[in-house]
Amino acid sequence: MSDWGKVRLHVVTGKGGTGKSTVASALALALATKGKNVLLCEVEGRQGIARMFDVEPLPYQERRLTTGLPDADGGRGIVHALHIDAESALLEYLAMYYRLGRAGKALDRFGVIEFATTIAPGVRDVLLTGKVYEAVQRNSRNKNAIDYDAVVLDAPPTGRISQFLNVSNELAGLAKVGPIKAQSDTMMTLFRSPRTAVHLVTVLEEMPVQETADGIAELRSIGLPVGGVVVNLVRPRDLSADQLAAARSGTLDRAALETDLLAGGIEVTPDLVDGLLQEAADHAERRALEDSQRTLVADLGVPSYELPQMAGGIDLGGLYELAGLLREQGMA
Repeated sequence: MSDWGKVRLHVVTGKGGTGKSTVASALALALATKGKNVLLCEVEGRQGIARMFDVEPLPYQERRLTTGLPDADGGRGIVHALHIDAESALLEYLAMYYRLGRAGKALDRFGVIEFATTIAPGVRDVLLTGKVYEAVQRNSRNKNAIDYDAVVLDAPPTGRISQFLNVSNELAGLAKVGPIKAQSDTMMTLFRSPRTAVHLVTVLEEMPVQETADGIAELRSIGLPVGGVVVNLVRPRDLSADQLAAARSGTLDRAALETDLLAGGIEVTPDLVDGLLQEAADHAERRALEDSQRTLVADLGVPSYELPQMAGGIDLGGLYELAGLLREQGMA
């Protein structure tokens, strides 16, 4: 059973290089069970979804992307994708709320939209998050739109996530009244509710784990709901605890290693054995560091999930494999 059964908006953030886009994609696949529609969104302009799924660059339009991970009965849902950019979101906003139509496009040609979203970053974030909010809430203004069971947002990095989601506060000095202020206040009602969860992605290294802890504290300080922590790129456990301890202390059985090499048809030389023993020591030190960081993650007081480092990188098959692991661990 999912740990997040009541959540409609899954926000996925993480320090750069931790694989948050991979985790967001896998989570969308895991959530798309039989009869369910899931929307996977991105807002950073990198076209990461298109690269992840090996499709053409996405327009500012919801597109069917793929089917989800099969459930126990073999049923699959549908994953849709949306690349959100502020300029297109503003044009849509003007057309929807002010019925500017062609006039809005004329403003775009004069560069007014670029000026507005550059001079006022808070407005830019309201437009980006506003489109996400609309996808979650779906109202009468979008009669032909798909009603999504879940929306997964590949969000900005941890260092900017609180500012990005706390749109009402960011607009405080810019727009105290008016439709944009009203829209931001309405969005904050969703973002601070149990229907939203902000998940953080980390790896078992000191800086990403510390940034995750700081991010959780900051999210909580402004009333945004913290979801789970996904520990990504976990190394395989090839050695036992006793073997790791021996490797760290330099007491691995050299003769046994030489015997195993000979049994495998490998020519044994002192340099080869020395090199392998040094690699084992380095690996053991790395594993000790990872275990200490895993303890810190456990102490964060939120559900945690682990995904392995996959040899050869991530392709579509790998994404489905990761989706299965997230579902097995209860994240979806």
